[in-house]
Amino acid sequence: MKKLNIYFTAGIPKLEDTGKIAKLIQDSGADMMEIGIPYSDPVADGPVIQDAHSLALKNGMSIKKLFEQLAEIKESVTIPKILMGYLNPVIQFGFENFCQKCAEVGVSGLIIPDLPPVAFEKHYGEILKKYKLNFTFLVTPETSEKRIRYLDSLSSGFLYAVSSSSTTGNANAVLKNEDYLDRLALLNLKNPVFIGFGIKDKSDFENVTEKAKGGIIGTAFVKILLENEDWEAKGREFIKGIK
Repeated sequence: MKKLNIYFTAGIPKLEDTGKIAKLIQDSGADMMEIGIPYSDPVADGPVIQDAHSLALKNGMSIKKLFEQLAEIKESVTIPKILMGYLNPVIQFGFENFCQKCAEVGVSGLIIPDLPPVAFEKHYGEILKKYKLNFTFLVTPETSEKRIRYLDSLSSGFLYAVSSSSTTGNANAVLKNEDYLDRLALLNLKNPVFIGFGIKDKSDFENVTEKAKGGIIGTAFVKILLENEDWEAKGREFIKGIK
């Protein structure tokens, strides 16, 4: 069974909706979720998720607030919860302090796209291990085989394969990049490969998971949260429609 991973930004549409959305994702049949930590300069994200970050920050979302919200749903939302964010706010919070809080509130792993692998090896890997947190690196169609193997060796949980070298939600993302997906499938990597960036619907999800273990949907789901009064009904229908 292919895994569906749904991303959303914490603190939208309203500050207190985080737990409600996490429960909706679980109850609609997704296998895991990524919860985005809002940041003022989300460089890897497209306009939709940038708007979500801005709204969340305006709503008053912070790492401290997010940990309080996650503590409230620790028992009721049991599918894996991964925090995705940028390095600067995590460093400001204190990296070990952050990891300790993650372990306390039931977070299973982290994705920090701008954390360099060398710094991970030198300073952060041992801390993550101490708190039993997975860490996922990203690869793109341009990443060499040697580097893919290196990032796979450092990752745990899964390896995040960006479908194209663009920002998230790019409508032109090459979802059926056969050579790239074939190359990844033939590498016999340690971690299952999940494809992300640009997956909008069931057919996209089926395309990318022909050769990968899972797909990650972010922008299409965040758009529902931002643009619909009845986002709960629409969000549920959307996730159920993918699986």
